[in-house]
Amino acid sequence: MATVLVMAQLLTGFKSGNAQNKPVKNIVLVHGAFADGSGWKQVYDILTKKGYHVSIVQNPLTSLKDDVNAANSVIGAQDGPVILVGHSWGGAVITAAGVNPKVAGLVYVAAFAPDQGETAGKWVSAAPQAPEAGFTKPDQFGFVYFDPAKFHGGFAGDLSKAQSDFLCASQVPIIGHCFEEPVEQAAWKTKPSYGIVATEDKALDPGTERTMYKRANAKITEIKGSHVIFISQPEAVVRVIMAAAENK
Repeated sequence: MATVLVMAQLLTGFKSGNAQNKPVKNIVLVHGAFADGSGWKQVYDILTKKGYHVSIVQNPLTSLKDDVNAANSVIGAQDGPVILVGHSWGGAVITAAGVNPKVAGLVYVAAFAPDQGETAGKWVSAAPQAPEAGFTKPDQFGFVYFDPAKFHGGFAGDLSKAQSDFLCASQVPIIGHCFEEPVEQAAWKTKPSYGIVATEDKALDPGTERTMYKRANAKITEIKGSHVIFISQPEAVVRVIMAAAENK
């Protein structure tokens, strides 16, 4: 009887360990400022062909709280654990929304990774702004745009001019105050994290990205590309997302 009980315990432990190591199949993608979820199209196509269930959050970009609520709405609709992926401003969103119990890991793509009590704006000004980058002043409604005259060089330098022009014309403005809202909780303190540094980024300094990722104890991958690295290098970005899903 004792032998049977020991074997049962071992088998139970084995099954439990396998369950914990089972790859996460739900991927939730969160866009940043001046963009919308359609920018993830190539990443979505690659991941779905590989068998992942991919959902894309459409941030209202009206406040950090509103964006976190939008992310949590999508996370809540998933049927199991989630890998939460954020680009740029979306990094602040996943940092806060990532405390959701369904979130198994975080992937930062040229993104902000603020600590509790910090704002994204703090990290915007952590390094001198590249001359290629620039933002408009808030308009009468409080919305801020990426300067159209600098959009190609500062935001999407490794895309064709035609691609960049469309992204610029369809850019989604963000309420400027969003960058002044502090994160209440930092999920990277308790969740496995992965960070992609876009080495040619002009919108968010690559050195700033490295600093935030190192502090978050994230596994860092450097990819040559612009701020929209997920559009210009989707296969490389997918490899990092899959590593997170497989907890590698």
